Amino acid sequence: MQLLEFEKPAADLERELEKLRVRASAQNIDMTAEISMMEVKLAETRAEIYKNLTPWQRVQIARHTNRPFMLDYVSLAFTDFSELHGDRHIGDDASMPGGFARIGGQRVVIVGHQKGRDTKENLKRNFGSAHPEGYRKAMRLMKLAEKFGLPVITMIDTPGAFPGIGAEERNIAEAIAYNLREMMLLKVPVIAIVLGEGGSGGALGIGVADRVIMMENAYYSVISPEGCAAILWKHRKHAPEAAEAMKLVAPDLMKLGLIDDVITEPTGGAHHDHQATADAFRDKVLSHIATLTALPTEQLLKERYAKFRNFGEWLGK
Repeated sequence: MQLLEFEKPAADLERELEKLRVRASAQNIDMTAEISMMEVKLAETRAEIYKNLTPWQRVQIARHTNRPFMLDYVSLAFTDFSELHGDRHIGDDASMPGGFARIGGQRVVIVGHQKGRDTKENLKRNFGSAHPEGYRKAMRLMKLAEKFGLPVITMIDTPGAFPGIGAEERNIAEAIAYNLREMMLLKVPVIAIVLGEGGSGGALGIGVADRVIMMENAYYSVISPEGCAAILWKHRKHAPEAAEAMKLVAPDLMKLGLIDDVITEPTGGAHHDHQATADAFRDKVLSHIATLTALPTEQLLKERYAKFRNFGEWLGK
């Protein structure tokens, strides 16, 4: 598993603990007391590390290659997934899968960004950076959800929309802008969950929702810390400082009122326990679905509009 720099103290203790266990087993020695002490020390070290994470460390966790991706949540938290393809204009986009599914017995439409874990899959999924047809497919599926009266669940995990020439030729900006407008008008509940990276317009293209929820170690921002550092400090090495200043992680965004809820991850991050993370994801989503489906359509739309109109509201003199 990919080891992050700040995780090394805990990793060193893990290795020492494993050596003790191997020695006790190989030599048939009772080392229960020593092993117990080491386990306590390891638990305390992990708790201390992850209790005091900096924004930049959370960004690193958000990008961890073993972190559960959109289709991992589909397999672990949803059932009866039936994938739909194509935008009915250009083609399909493998970086934005979606379709019908059930969560806790509730029928929903799901759509989201999908990254890859190896070179082959990353090329197929375009590193989670969707093309215009991905956003148009997403809106096609949301319109289907509206037609059948089903809640929409979007899962955001992208460094940004694909910035290539082809994407520009096929109107990536228009595709995202169209989604921003149409998602505001959908007559069904919409819940957006930021799984890992929530980068720029690529995230916003499926991020207009009644409830915007973040995983504990995700980030949501108009630009990456590296991009911000390159602009303001003229060098990417200042990314940790940029991450601190940008207020892009869940605790900060929750305080600012820009997101509505946070899903707690297992100690060490979602990549340490996919199933526990998916269980927490399912419980949180079902809770918000229950709240939103109880609202009359007119009230749902009114509250969604007010939610986004209040962002950046000036309250001073």
